[in-house]
Amino acid sequence: MNIIKTALPDVLIIEPDFHGDHRGYFFESFRKDIFEKHAGEVNFVQDNQSKSNYGVLRGLHFQKPPFSQAKLVQCLQGEVIDIAVDLRFGSPTYGNHVSVRLSDANHRQLFIPRGFAHGFVVVSETAVFSYKCDNYYNPDADGGVVWNDPQLNIDWVLLPDDLKLSEKDKKLPLLSEVNCFKYKNNR
Repeated sequence: MNIIKTALPDVLIIEPDFHGDHRGYFFESFRKDIFEKHAGEVNFVQDNQSKSNYGVLRGLHFQKPPFSQAKLVQCLQGEVIDIAVDLRFGSPTYGNHVSVRLSDANHRQLFIPRGFAHGFVVVSETAVFSYKCDNYYNPDADGGVVWNDPQLNIDWVLLPDDLKLSEKDKKLPLLSEVNCFKYKNNR
C-alpha cells in the first residue's frame, strides 16, 4: 500500500498494490497495521454503500460530536470527485479542502478523519461508493455545509445545472455557521 499525504494533514490517499492479469485483479483494500501506522488507531464499526447517477452531489456531510465519524471511502464502480473540508476551528487549514478523483480504475481510497466534512459528485454514468465509518450513524447528529459556500470555493468539475442534490443538501448552512469541532494540536 502506498499512503499519500494531502494538503490537509491527516487526510490521506491510500493506493493499493494492484495485481492484475488475464483472470482479473487482486489487491488489499484494507490492512489495519499499515493503515494505523499512518492514520493512528481507528476502529471501523459500520460500512455503508450508495449508488448514484451522473451529476449526483452528496454532501458536504458530517456527524456532530459526540457522534463524529472518521471515514475511509472508495468508489467501487464508476468515478467521483471526492471532497474533504477541514471544519476544526483553530486549525491552520480550517476551511480548506482537498479534492481527489476516486474510481474503479485507480482503486484509490481517501481517509477523512473526524472534524472534516465530506462530499462527492458523480462524474461517470453511475457510481457505487463505499464508506467505512468508525462510529455508528446517528440521525440526530447530522450536520453539513452547503456545497456552494463561496468561502470554500470548491470546483465540483460539473456545471451547476448538471448537479442533482437532495432538498436537505440544498439547505445546509454556510461554513461560518458551523462551529462544532475544535482543533487539538497533538503533534
